[in-house]
Amino acid sequence: MKDEIYTKQNFLIAIILGLLVNSIFLILKKNILLSIAAFFSIVFLFFAYIKIKKSFKETGRIRKIESVFPDFLQLMSSNLRAGMTIDRALMLSSRPEFSPLDEEILKTAKDIATSKNIEASFLDLSKRIGSEKIKKTILLIIAGIKAGGDIAILLQETSTRLRERELIEKKAYTNVIMYVVFIFLIVSIFAPSLFSLSNILVEMLTKLLSGIPKVETSVTMPFTLSKINVSLEFIKYFSIFFIVVIDLLSSFVLGLITKGSEKEGLKYFPAIFILSIITFFGSRILLKRFLEGLI
Repeated sequence: MKDEIYTKQNFLIAIILGLLVNSIFLILKKNILLSIAAFFSIVFLFFAYIKIKKSFKETGRIRKIESVFPDFLQLMSSNLRAGMTIDRALMLSSRPEFSPLDEEILKTAKDIATSKNIEASFLDLSKRIGSEKIKKTILLIIAGIKAGGDIAILLQETSTRLRERELIEKKAYTNVIMYVVFIFLIVSIFAPSLFSLSNILVEMLTKLLSGIPKVETSVTMPFTLSKINVSLEFIKYFSIFFIVVIDLLSSFVLGLITKGSEKEGLKYFPAIFILSIITFFGSRILLKRFLEGLI
């Protein structure tokens, strides 16, 4: 019910924003096609923003659960060694500091208390959490239980291995930090500077070639210098478009390197994009003044 209300609210906000932008374009540009395109663009961008925001929220929840999962396993192992039943051990392992995992633990404990199979209850737990790492961990625990292993020892060993894996991942991140810095500098500083240089060179060549008088000759030359027919505005917007594309793809690469997921890199995109645009226009102004002073 809440999801339906939330969806309807978002749809209403998207329509209002779309109509507002549509009206602005219609008043300023007096172009119906452009205003319609602006309306659908705003609606699409709004829902894309909502989708990305929801995805980030879910990813944050999963990462928080993954960080406290080893502590939960260790606590449950201690409770089992103290002679508690599995459902009781789960109940007492549900602590506020494990939030949002504590709610899922209580659901699992209630399932087991109502005579539900332990393996099935743990599988349901992994499905509700939605983490591939936790799913693999629970499958290993279930395999150990089926093989006749002691649950308390299995949980303790699994918790230790998860902590060791976490340390290895942190060490791996420190090893790739130089690659992250290198990619960041390339896409936010060097690439925009090269695009601005190409813009200035084309602009200067256009001015130089437009001043060359036409000379009629009967001799066929291997090449001729003529006026450049490409618009300077087109070249500028073409460069900005490619900067945006490069920044977006680079942010995906950074997310994959740092967090192991491409969508995690979207949070780097605004910073990279803003720095790239500032670099592009800033270096464009500086290079234009410098090169014009030489000619």
